[in-house]
Amino acid sequence: MKIGDKVRFLSEVGGGTVKGFQGKDIALVEDEDGFEIPMLVKECVVVQTDDYNIPLKTAPKPSLPEKDEEEEEEKEDERPVTYRAPEIRGNDVLNVYLAYVPQDLKAISSTLFDAYLVNDSNYFIDYLYLSAEGKSWTLRSRGTVKPNMKLHLEEFGRSELNALEHVAVQILAYKDDRTFLLKPAVNQEFRIDVVKFYKLHTFQPSDFFEEPALVYEVVKDDESVKQVYASADDIKAALLQKSVSDAPSRPQKKQHKVKNDMVEVDLHIHELLDDTAGMSNSEMLDYQLDVFRKTLEEFRNKKGQRIVFIHGKGDGVLRRAILDELKRKYKNYTSQDASFREYGFGATMVTIH
Repeated sequence: MKIGDKVRFLSEVGGGTVKGFQGKDIALVEDEDGFEIPMLVKECVVVQTDDYNIPLKTAPKPSLPEKDEEEEEEKEDERPVTYRAPEIRGNDVLNVYLAYVPQDLKAISSTLFDAYLVNDSNYFIDYLYLSAEGKSWTLRSRGTVKPNMKLHLEEFGRSELNALEHVAVQILAYKDDRTFLLKPAVNQEFRIDVVKFYKLHTFQPSDFFEEPALVYEVVKDDESVKQVYASADDIKAALLQKSVSDAPSRPQKKQHKVKNDMVEVDLHIHELLDDTAGMSNSEMLDYQLDVFRKTLEEFRNKKGQRIVFIHGKGDGVLRRAILDELKRKYKNYTSQDASFREYGFGATMVTIH
């Protein structure tokens, strides 16, 4: 991602043109109204790049001679290996694992990896193996894993690791030659920490492979194994909260008053803080928007409540930021210019719904 690239947001509506960066993790994206929005780089996807920034396409793999293709197919056929007897007494409890195995552990910095689905049960398993980019999913492999077997899903290199940060496995379990107990369908999502693929200790001995492997539990003793992870929204909220909590403590003024059953909030920075020494324009804008969000949160359960946010006319940066927040995060609320007689062009009224 470079300055000048056009991007869209993955977890929110919107996007724009990259105008700069804050550190290596935050991109400054200018929307169509000219307002710069700080956004995590991992939450942006490039939809159009400058001509001089277009990445080179990977050269296609040369086609193999017919004889070599046959030999390659024979090698592929050898990959699914039975590691236990086809039917095991007492193994009617469903256990399924997703595993990643380095082809050469000694060359961890350059080796290719193999992905496997392990079926440790007496059931047949029909599966889908998928990866996600934002909210869009791509099918990587599908098929059937026989009882008490493991199946090779794909081979990949380091260049494909970023596409594996968010994967999912969907499975249906059954027996096709005898009666069986019904198992629930499984839809299991995983957040893969791709940094682990650069560390030797990530890959550990297991019952399913001769080589050390990174193994994730999909189903354990008939129960889906839920992975605990923070969503992008959770991380963003935590970062915003941290930025406010890390800011130096400043004397604060009363933030709103009630006038004719209508809440009035003056967002002029001198009305919110007694001291703004050392604060940049960006920090003051962040503080004003934080007051705006907290006010909406405070009154979110009071349906029909009208709130007037006084932002002033100025150069319109705060007004555009407020309208952008309403459009992206508070779509159910209605907004309009407040009374011109009382506030001129410098206030916006929001009605809670």
